[in-house]
This record gives sequence, structure tokens and C-alpha cells, in this order.
Amino acid sequence: MASIRKLRIGITCYPSVGGSGILASALGENLARLGHEVHFIGYERPFRLPPDSAHLRFHPVVINDYDLFKYPDYTLPLSVKMAQVSREFRLDVLHVHYAVPHATAAILAREMLPAKRQPKVVTTLHGTDTTLLGQDPGYGPAIRHALNRSDAVTAVSAFLKNETHRLLDFHGPIEIIHNFFEPRPPQRSRKSVRRELGLRADEALILHSSNLRPLKRIDLLLETVARVRSATPFKLLILAGGDFAPFAKDVRRLGLEDRVVVRENVNTIEDYLQAADLALITSDTESFCLSILEAMFFKCPSVATNVGGIPEVTQDGITGLLTPAGDVKALTRAVESLLTDPARRTALGQRAQSRAQAKFSPGIIVPRYVALYREVCSRTR
Repeated sequence: MASIRKLRIGITCYPSVGGSGILASALGENLARLGHEVHFIGYERPFRLPPDSAHLRFHPVVINDYDLFKYPDYTLPLSVKMAQVSREFRLDVLHVHYAVPHATAAILAREMLPAKRQPKVVTTLHGTDTTLLGQDPGYGPAIRHALNRSDAVTAVSAFLKNETHRLLDFHGPIEIIHNFFEPRPPQRSRKSVRRELGLRADEALILHSSNLRPLKRIDLLLETVARVRSATPFKLLILAGGDFAPFAKDVRRLGLEDRVVVRENVNTIEDYLQAADLALITSDTESFCLSILEAMFFKCPSVATNVGGIPEVTQDGITGLLTPAGDVKALTRAVESLLTDPARRTALGQRAQSRAQAKFSPGIIVPRYVALYREVCSRTR
């Protein structure tokens, strides 16, 4: 029987700390491991992307700052680079994460190439491109056009799929392919990490990991921690994918200087995930919430707001606790209930890990992307 041809895939994502870049990097790494040829195209190397190898390469986009333009343009240089890489390496698929500006650039790149050499365009929606930019009259029509011109559109949750149909008036098919996570072995022991964080043996560690954008509600996170009253002492570790300095005054105002520990732009998150006892997510909205999933793989249950795609990741009372959005009292009570009940924490954590492995592991999710690539490549335009 003839072997199945390996695919040649171009991937573009935002390289900064955030769920879309993390997912895209992990997807590319797994595809390369399967023998597919993967080419990342962008203005900067994604922060979790491994070094170039026989099956994985990064192609930087050079952005020129011409005096003619008031603001530097990224979409056109990106599209030219996409076309160049597609032509040189005969790409089958351009898989873009976020519609703006990546899908627009991919569609323009496709049009630069002869019909027989045009790669298929797969667009994955991660959230903000629908829930924020989709409602902006300066972006909405362009996003809708990009989705209509894509060969396939995916969303990371059913919530995001429904919001895209509702907010963008987009009537095309959207395939739900959830995020996944593949934990790497921690580089340090749980004991050594907790010692670094200044934790005593009897202290619990609450973990929050995010890019600190306004919708993550860091103000609510700190207010919740300040209100917690528990016989079990604890510290809050914030893994910040950005500058935490703007929140330092809130830490001082709430008297949390001895309770909050911050680590910025951490790459080896597994070291800290294994040391955590509880994750705390206070977002106003989430399309999926990769931070919860990362904690689940390490038997760490979450207290989180019951918003967006979060209920598709964690189950209330089974793998974690969900509270109404913005309800600081409910968040406080949930945190206190788990801090004082380690047996329940353990039970929730074990079920969380089982759910993560069964539904959100690379072995489950990556083959769905490969099947989608092959399906779109089999179509005639």
C-alpha cells in the first residue's frame, strides 16, 4: 500500500504570551514530530517554538518603517512572505491563527500565486478577533470577508463558534477543534520550586496565569485573594505574560505584599504548575482558557468564572468550581472551601487530569487538524 504523503504547512500566529501562540507552537511541534514539513511565518519567533529542525523552520517577516506611512504596515509584508514561502516550499496549507491580520494576509498571498500552486487557507479563531474586533466597524467587514474566503474555519470552543455566527453574521461552516496541551517534564522538583517561592510546608499555592489583559480582571483576582479568610495559609503566584508593574499599587493597597509572588514571561511553566494546589481564574470572558487546561494536566483544580468556553474545559463540582462572572463573594467562598478541604481538592484534581488527558491531549486534537488539512487539500477550488 502506498504511504500517505506528508503535508507542507505554513503557520502564522502572534508570538507573544497567549493561548493562540502557545497552541500554534505546540501544533507545529507535533506536526513536525509526525514528519510533516512545518514553516512558521511571522515578525518574531513564537516564544515556545523549539529550534529549527529538519521538519520545522521559522521565516521572519521584515517590517520597514517608511516615512510615507504614518504607521508601519505588517499585513502586506506578511502576505508577501507567505507567498514567497508558499512558492519556494510548495506549501499545501496556510494555517493562520487569528483572522486579523493573518487570514487577510494569507488570502492576499494566495492570490499572488498561480492557480495550481495556491495553498489552502485554514483560519482558526481564538476569541478577540470575534468578540472584540468583530464588532468594530473598522474590522468587522474585513474579518467576515477573510472567513468567507478561507477554505476552512475552526474555533476553539462551541461558545466562540456561536459568537462568530451571531456577531459577524457569518453563515459558513465552523469546525470546533478545542485547544490542547502537552506538558513537558518539569526541570525542578516541586519542593525546590516552592522553596524558591518562599512557601512554608503548611502553605497552599494558588496559581494565576494570564497575559494580564483587562478581560482577565486582575483587579478582581487581587480583591478575591485579599478577602479570603482561611485557616490554611497560602500565597498567590501570578505567572504574568506581560508587565505586572501597573498592578503593583493594588497589591500595596490591599496589603498583599507578603502574599503575592509574580514571575513574568515564564517559559518553563511546568515547574510552577506542579507546585500549585489551586488555580484561580477571574476573567469576564474566555473563549477556552488554556490556563485552566494546563493546571488540569497537573491535577490542579480551578476556581473560575462561569463564562464563555470555560464550562467546555472544566466541569463545575467535578473537576473544579465555577462562579458567576464578577462575583467576588462567590469567588472568595469557592477558594476558601477548597483551601480548607484538601481531600476535595485532591479528588477534583485527579478527575481534572483524567478529563484533560482524555479530551484535550495532542493525540486527540492534532489528528483532527491533519484530517482537516487533507480534506481541504482534496477539494478543487
